[in-house]
Amino acid sequence: MDNDDDGSDSFNDGRSSEASLNEAEDRSSITFPGPYQTKVEGSGSDAWFRNLTDEEWEQLGRNIANHTRIRILSLYCRALNDHKTSFFFRGLTNSNSLRDVYLNNNRLSITGVRSMVPFLQNANNLTELYLDSNDIQSEGFSALFRALRDSPIETLSCDYCGIESIEVDTNYSPKLLTRLDLCGNNISTDGCRELAKVLQGVDATLKYLVLRNNKIDDGGVDILVDALQSNTSLTTFDLWGNDSISDQGRIMLLKLVNDISFISATLHSNHTLTCLYVEDDEIRRHINMATKISRNNVNSWNNVSNSEAAGREKVIKTQLHSEIRAELCRLQDVHQSLYSEIDPLHMPEVLSLIGRHHDQGELYL
Repeated sequence: MDNDDDGSDSFNDGRSSEASLNEAEDRSSITFPGPYQTKVEGSGSDAWFRNLTDEEWEQLGRNIANHTRIRILSLYCRALNDHKTSFFFRGLTNSNSLRDVYLNNNRLSITGVRSMVPFLQNANNLTELYLDSNDIQSEGFSALFRALRDSPIETLSCDYCGIESIEVDTNYSPKLLTRLDLCGNNISTDGCRELAKVLQGVDATLKYLVLRNNKIDDGGVDILVDALQSNTSLTTFDLWGNDSISDQGRIMLLKLVNDISFISATLHSNHTLTCLYVEDDEIRRHINMATKISRNNVNSWNNVSNSEAAGREKVIKTQLHSEIRAELCRLQDVHQSLYSEIDPLHMPEVLSLIGRHHDQGELYL
């Protein structure tokens, strides 16, 4: 019996050792990426990521930092938490190869963001950072923005991160940022006032601003519209799902892209915006018409809007079309006649434009 017991114990020990060896090999393959590996990816549902020790997380970060080929890091669905992040980013601090970092749905807070700051300040090739569905809140976002000041970052996504207020110091903001996604937060008028700083000035670089499903109302729209009057960088502006924006707020956005009050106002409307998303209604239909005209007048060789051509086309298709102009005048509360501002000497040219671009019946109205 003793011999049988000894054999049984020895057999179990052998299987246990084999399993431990396999697990150790799996963990080693994670913490030591292959020489030609370009991506490190892991989910919280993967047991080997859940079981990494603090030292192994730091070793993984260090090995990625020393790797010259890894471009993409994707750790998501609770692969990380604030505690693991402190060890991982301690090792990752000096990484120069990473280009895209995805850290979605890890329940990271401001504590996790603070652990990332040294890495963000040294990441010379980082162009995209995604932190969606974490809990970094307003303080975490402000820390990110400041940390990325000298970064080549182009895309920053913080959807559903519990952000309410925003503090933007233009002296400590990313200089090359072209896309900012802040969907599903609690940004209100105060936040819009800070975001307006990113949209103002000749150095504005933002092309895509996504603010879906926030707490923005007409007051916030007014602030953003004012900032966009002279902006020549933003092409896509998404305000869908902000239920506090009324018809009045949407009319402000309409006037931004096609002010019908005067021909000169139409010519000097914003022609850079090519996509502007708000709730579906009559107002959005006219917004879409204006942004489509701007989109059709983007120069293919440099992807920049030809504002002069877009303004001229908006005048022809809206100011010189009686039915469309009547709808726009009603929405924008404009009452003066179009022809009252046209020099009689230019009337033959205007009538010729109407005849060429619209139904001949327009000439008899």
